[in-house]
Amino acid sequence: MSPRRKGILYIVAAALLWSSGGIGIKAIADPALKVTFYRSLFAAITLLLLFRGKTLRRPTPTFLVAVICYGACLTSFVVATKWTTAANAIFLQYAGAIWVLLLSPLVLREPMRSRDVIAISVAIAGMALFFVGKFEAKGMAGNAMALTSSVFFAGLILALRREHGASESAVTWGNVVLSLGLLPFVANDLALTPKSFGVLAGLGIFQIAFAYALFVRGLKHVSATQASLTGMLEPIANPLWVFLVIGEKPSAFAIGGAAIVLAAIAWHTLGGSEPAAEMQV
Repeated sequence: MSPRRKGILYIVAAALLWSSGGIGIKAIADPALKVTFYRSLFAAITLLLLFRGKTLRRPTPTFLVAVICYGACLTSFVVATKWTTAANAIFLQYAGAIWVLLLSPLVLREPMRSRDVIAISVAIAGMALFFVGKFEAKGMAGNAMALTSSVFFAGLILALRREHGASESAVTWGNVVLSLGLLPFVANDLALTPKSFGVLAGLGIFQIAFAYALFVRGLKHVSATQASLTGMLEPIANPLWVFLVIGEKPSAFAIGGAAIVLAAIAWHTLGGSEPAAEMQV
């Protein structure tokens, strides 16, 4: 198996783990900042154990951008999920794939190909079909926060791809800095119920730490555009968790939209190699 194919599989696994976030956040009543604090705290501890020899790096401007974008992306997404529907939050966050497509030639010198434009356009259209009947006009502040999250998500992908030699360190310290930064805001309300503890520990360890460990490993071998496109498996996998946990069956629109997104990812992934996909350390 080529390094690129392995990289794609790592990102697929990361996206499947990320997809559990929406139902986990909605399952508990804790406020957004408290959820973000504990999720990042558990993730930081896990990543420090996973990347023990790779967390001490001399900070560069790109490294600092990655840390800032990481913290801002996680915080804004949790707030968006609390303020609007999970469907709105996930769909609008993945508008970040468009930012990645547009900025990759400037930031990473990765060329924009017609194949990239077609695949992302079709995938976005499929996602829109997937969420028919789930969008709500209310919660505009949450929608705006989700769009903000999309900008930081794109910035994170671009920064990790550019500084991929320090990507493990960036996501680790992103969680450390985020949890420490939020501590003063949640210090008066640190108590957790057993349910909240279990959910937040699971989100921090698996949905964040393991997922980002897989993502940064995969991102070393694929272009930023391929990574953001493959990451769209996250929103279409989310209903799988809903079906398994709640028993809610997806609609015909959801099944059709998911098929379109999967087809776009498969067409882009299997249709040919990517120029300059493997960056040098």
